[in-house]
Amino acid sequence: MTGVLQTGLILFAFVMVCESEPTHSGPHRLGDSHGQSRLIHLTSHSAFQLFNDSMAYSRAESFCRGQFSSLVTLDLLEDQEGAFELLRQSGLHPPVWVKDQSKASSKSIALTKQYVHFPVLNFPKESREGFARVNMFFPALSTVSVCVRVQWDPEWNEVSTIFSYAAPVFTNEFQLRGQLDIHGRILLALIIHGKHLPYKAFFPNDGAWHHICVTWRRSIGHWAIYVDGDTKDTGSVTDTSQDIHGDGIFILGQDQDSFGGNFTEPFFGNITDLNIWNTSLEMKHISALSACSPMTQEVVFSWNPDNLSSHPMVKEMQALVFCPAGQQRMALQGCRTLHSWSDQLPLFGLTDCADTLPFVCKSSRERYLKLKQMQDSHSSQSTAFMNHLMKLSNKTQLVFGQEPSGENNLAEVSALLDISVQALENTQQEGLQPTDMVSLIQLLSLAADIPAQPLSDAANASHDSIQELSQHFINVADSVISKDNALKWQAIKEVVNGPMDVVKSIDRMVTSLSSRLMAETDHLTIHSPNIKLNVQQQRLQESFRVSSFCGPETDKSTNLDCISVPHQKIQDLHNNGFHKVTLVNTWYGSLQSLFSPKENITMVPTVTDGTQRYLGTILGSSVISTTVLGDDQPVSMAVRFQLQHRVQNPTGTVYDPVCAFWDFDLTPEAGGWWNTKGCEVVSKQYGYTVCYCNHTTNFALLLQVYEVQMSPENEKALQVLTFIGCGVSLCGLLFTFILFIAVGVPKSDRTTVHKNLIVALGIAELLLMCSQWASANEAACLVVTALLHLFFMASFSWMLVEGLLLWSKVVSVNISEDRRMKLYYVIGWGLPVLIVGVTLAISMEKYRADDHCWLSVTTDTIWAFVGPVIFVLAVNAVVLCRVVMVTVSSAHRRAKMLSPSSASKMQTFDLTWAVMRPVLILLPVLGLTWVCGVLVHLSVVVAYVFITLNAFQGLYIFLVYAVYNSEVRNAIKRIKEKRKALSFTNCSQPTSFLPSQRTPVTSWGHGPPIPSSPETSETSGPPSSTSTSLVIKNESFRKESFVSFSLKPASGNQVVQLTAFRPSAC
Repeated sequence: MTGVLQTGLILFAFVMVCESEPTHSGPHRLGDSHGQSRLIHLTSHSAFQLFNDSMAYSRAESFCRGQFSSLVTLDLLEDQEGAFELLRQSGLHPPVWVKDQSKASSKSIALTKQYVHFPVLNFPKESREGFARVNMFFPALSTVSVCVRVQWDPEWNEVSTIFSYAAPVFTNEFQLRGQLDIHGRILLALIIHGKHLPYKAFFPNDGAWHHICVTWRRSIGHWAIYVDGDTKDTGSVTDTSQDIHGDGIFILGQDQDSFGGNFTEPFFGNITDLNIWNTSLEMKHISALSACSPMTQEVVFSWNPDNLSSHPMVKEMQALVFCPAGQQRMALQGCRTLHSWSDQLPLFGLTDCADTLPFVCKSSRERYLKLKQMQDSHSSQSTAFMNHLMKLSNKTQLVFGQEPSGENNLAEVSALLDISVQALENTQQEGLQPTDMVSLIQLLSLAADIPAQPLSDAANASHDSIQELSQHFINVADSVISKDNALKWQAIKEVVNGPMDVVKSIDRMVTSLSSRLMAETDHLTIHSPNIKLNVQQQRLQESFRVSSFCGPETDKSTNLDCISVPHQKIQDLHNNGFHKVTLVNTWYGSLQSLFSPKENITMVPTVTDGTQRYLGTILGSSVISTTVLGDDQPVSMAVRFQLQHRVQNPTGTVYDPVCAFWDFDLTPEAGGWWNTKGCEVVSKQYGYTVCYCNHTTNFALLLQVYEVQMSPENEKALQVLTFIGCGVSLCGLLFTFILFIAVGVPKSDRTTVHKNLIVALGIAELLLMCSQWASANEAACLVVTALLHLFFMASFSWMLVEGLLLWSKVVSVNISEDRRMKLYYVIGWGLPVLIVGVTLAISMEKYRADDHCWLSVTTDTIWAFVGPVIFVLAVNAVVLCRVVMVTVSSAHRRAKMLSPSSASKMQTFDLTWAVMRPVLILLPVLGLTWVCGVLVHLSVVVAYVFITLNAFQGLYIFLVYAVYNSEVRNAIKRIKEKRKALSFTNCSQPTSFLPSQRTPVTSWGHGPPIPSSPETSETSGPPSSTSTSLVIKNESFRKESFVSFSLKPASGNQVVQLTAFRPSAC
């Protein structure tokens, strides 16, 4: 793994930024200060990077993962062309590592798939005579490997011989023995050519099955002891002159003090799977054999009880042995490589996975260019976090500068995590930048893979140092997934798949380190603000108890987020031969805020009865996970968990919880996605839900969001009521407008505002009635939607003008009428046109609803209507309150003028009427009945009230502002009087008649000069104290007759008195 950690550190510090990187198609060679080289080839969709630094297959996969890419598969034509072009340009000849897509990634599998039935020999403690002899001839061996599975009796504490090989010339030729030490471990030692080697290798005295292999090679005198696939002890012997003699006897369970007899130091327990080779096995083979992968090459003896002669006390049994062979079997068979090309088609082969070869990483073009952009930005302007990191790293230059080895990887990663935690503490106020987050995610991915490398006992880190590394790892991860970084996660989403990448790194790290974390304890908890990690370990004996795991306690709720493995499932582990179980539980409290609410989770609605409308699915809880390790190997197991979630809110939105888990294999290129397979809801409670899933992984609650729908009967009734009400309202508005025009209502700003409101509201009502027929045509529906938006906005804008006009009457506003009307027209028509135009320009695609001709309520478009309406209602509510206050104040003053005896009664009546009268008159034109629209979700009754009030708004306006309007009634009265006057004068043919006030009278009887008309008298100054008469002479009568209008002062006011003399002939 030479150079891998340095490469990771370079990635982490973004030092791998090159002086010029490509942004267009074609290969480009890049390098860095550490001598690494890579070649880039960009296509229209993908980016291929060829790394000339040779690595083992697993490290190549880890390296590509740290680059936010993956090993190329060459299954697609684009992959083949990209890899071919890279190799051609580089002049590099295959083989190179490529990924085999057909082989699934390593993960927990069912218990029944992890067990193999073995025939077992049982050596009972009832007799010290038990043994088994291998019935075969042994040649002289210059190299030898012996592997066997042993289940040690935990109650036996004396020296025992697992196997012994005696030759005619030397009895202690080759022997493996063990004994219990003071720490409760079984120590192992070899005897070669009679030389007893030290007891150093060990395995725990836990009653579990352990795979033991010993190897020896005469040419170099090297020997080794392996336990459960790991190297436990190695060394060399000085005597290399002799092979292991042939013609010997191989005995299981006894030491031969003489050739084939005088047995001593018996073994008690069970033995199976004995295999002997005349070669020295390599580490990769031993690891594969430990996982039950078969290997038949150069075998001298293969396990078969029929080829053994056993003492009568030794019984043959059947046992289930745990065999997680998936990943080790792949390592034994080899990993996929590109070997050559034939007519530009790839030819694949298998190569030892431990070999070091170049490799090709593939990512999307967009991800590569975005990462390059972030690297360039970081190189030009360093962040506060990176500045602190570089200062701290100078203090540990020796650690970082060392050539990495299998024994130093853990220490180097621990040191880097340590200085990262310090840098994070020093930059809490500044916070992390997006480039810092990408760097830390790369560090976590690198650190999660490092502990998986096997270490010798001498190099094993202490328990405290492993705990410290884990604590630093969790602290760094916690900083990355903090709620404060929610917006920054959106900034790096083109590079990083999402926050679940961090969760995956935590899973890998804890699973790899679990055996070392629990070496000296059976319970470990690591806390951070957003993460709680708990590891429990227990021996599976007759009585055991595994407690549930819960997230941190909060003051807001007594129902905690908890997860547990059912007791029966743990019992099944014990029944299937497991001896130890480890539960790794993790709670993540901040992930919910990191998933964008706009990123809808595609899922089939669970409520389909029509009472609720499906709006989408969101992440609605914390994330909680469990990993079960049986004898330090992942096993798949059912779990039960409960999670808190939000409840139904008062806006009529309903949340239906769905149990789900994050499936990393669902869409690997995107880092996985939510899946519900194998999970079901056990119970739904107020504020939390209990779930059951048949496997272990990362779990959460998805909330399907619904909008409460009315019943079909109520919906139909409301539609009919709306149509009828709109028709009546439209007629009322039309009659009101005709009356305003026909009867000659005196022109004023108030009348003009009324007319514009009537026009806007009438057109909106007409469009609303016709919108149902336009919904069938998409283009017509869009036009109708825009017009509805425009004219309803205009209606509310003129309602706002009504309020502003009323305010100007109540509060003195020093603006001329002309300027005020110009402002009113801008507000009434200009503002709606602007709002609708901007809304269409910004959100044309999301403007219209899917099923009817109106604004979409599932997007922010609806706020282009709701926002201004709320503002208008708020302003008009203030205006109405001011008008009521002024009216009440006037009524109160009038009440005080009454006689004391009736003051109290009149005051109560006046005050009540003073409040009710302006409310009843102003509600329709101020639009305050739309306040009911905010409360529609509470009850269907409110919906009927809202529809009724607003559908009959036009009729209400007709009644209040036409039928009972004094101006309109006076205008009608004047018309009637004029018609009577015309009818009266048409009875005869007048020779002279009083013209308008603008024309002088040519014929008068006896009287003073002509005064102005009543319309102009209000502005002509104070009246005279004497009466003024206007006389009309009609010469067509037999004698002079007069029609006289007298203006006499009365109580300080002018009174018009009409005196008429009817002629007898008329």
